[in-house]
Amino acid sequence: MTESLRISELFYSVQGESTHAGLPCAFIRLCGCNLRCSYCDSCYTWNEEGRLMSVDEVCAWLEQYPGLMTEITGGEPLLQEAVYPLIKKILAQGREMLLETSGSLNIAKVPEAVRVILDIKCPDSNMTAQNDWDNLDLLRKRRVAGSQDEIKFVLSSAEDIVWATQIVQQYNLIELFPVLFSPVPERLPPDQLAAFILQEQLPVRLQLQLHRQIWPGRNRGV
Repeated sequence: MTESLRISELFYSVQGESTHAGLPCAFIRLCGCNLRCSYCDSCYTWNEEGRLMSVDEVCAWLEQYPGLMTEITGGEPLLQEAVYPLIKKILAQGREMLLETSGSLNIAKVPEAVRVILDIKCPDSNMTAQNDWDNLDLLRKRRVAGSQDEIKFVLSSAEDIVWATQIVQQYNLIELFPVLFSPVPERLPPDQLAAFILQEQLPVRLQLQLHRQIWPGRNRGV
């Protein structure tokens, strides 16, 4: 029996976020989260037990999608220590790998071959105090080593936009990483965010959740 993980869901879908949006992807969504963001759209990852699966069982599921890009997400995937042997086995298959993390846990153990999509929590998430700012230095070191990581801000208000813009400028993020601004549609109309980006001539990427547009009303398996 290899290391085991608590799995929320395994699914094959179109990548809905990041600079890879629109590409087919195999998703491994892990249970558990140390945060409680005000806009969370995947509460089931931390209020349901999910199922226990070994690393080998997860990799066996992936075999039906040979060579396909794979993303590990959550919840917060770095809460489970067995995620690291899982990452190692998936990389050994030669797959392109994405890891979506809340930015609240240290990413030092994540291999440089993995593309980290790191979320920086804005004030309206009520989780800003949980940001691990040391991760930005780690991302810079990974960049020098050849990693192609991305940074995401989920925005709920005009105040969030201003705050995120200040962080981008303060840490000079645009010079190093693709920066994604993603609105919470129920709180921040996408056209309002687009207008701000255009007005300020910000070289950030407006990110809409493509999977939510393709399959409106579906919260799982997409």
